[in-house]
Order: sequence, then structure tokens, then C-alpha cells
Amino acid sequence: MVTALAPAKLDTSRVYDVRLRQRGQITMPREVRDRLNVNEGDTLTLVQMGSILLLTPKRPVVPLLADRIVELMEAEGVTLADLLIGLEEERAAIYQERWSQKDEMTHV
Repeated sequence: MVTALAPAKLDTSRVYDVRLRQRGQITMPREVRDRLNVNEGDTLTLVQMGSILLLTPKRPVVPLLADRIVELMEAEGVTLADLLIGLEEERAAIYQERWSQKDEMTHV
């Protein structure tokens, strides 16, 4: 299952003129940086659609996915201890399956 994570809504749309500088650099207006909470060193994603460029902050996905997993666990009443027990059981089953197959092959 894939869950789409919607970006935060902005209250307005604005157009800004920026100048392409040496080595392809642009300066993002302070107002935009502040509203999008982007800082020096942050990674942005640039998407080209024909002659249109879309520049958007690249947000780490892992924290968002972790939050979603917690929500799902709470909704299903599953604890971390439940997951760990299930993991131990699954590992034991995989181990048994792999090693029993190798034992059968060596005895043929």
C-alpha cells in the first residue's frame, strides 16, 4: 500500500523573478524561504515539465513514514512488543525452512 503525503497548503500563490547566476545558482527570496522553512544546505527537488520548472523542498520521508506506522499500530491495537514477538517467530520459521532444506539436500 502506498500512502500519498500531501504538502502543507500555502495561503497564497505568488510569482517571483529570480536571476540565474554563475554556476547555475539562484537566490530564493527570504519570504519564500521563511514560509517554506528552508535553510542553507537543505536539499530541494527540481522538476522539469516541458518549459516549466517546479522547485520544492525535499522532506525526509522516513520520519513521515514512522509517524504513519505509529498511527496504523495504534489503530490496530498493536504494540512494539507484539511486532518484536512476531519478528522472532518469523525469523525462527525462516531459519527452520532454510536449514531443513539444506539438511534434506545433504542426505540425498
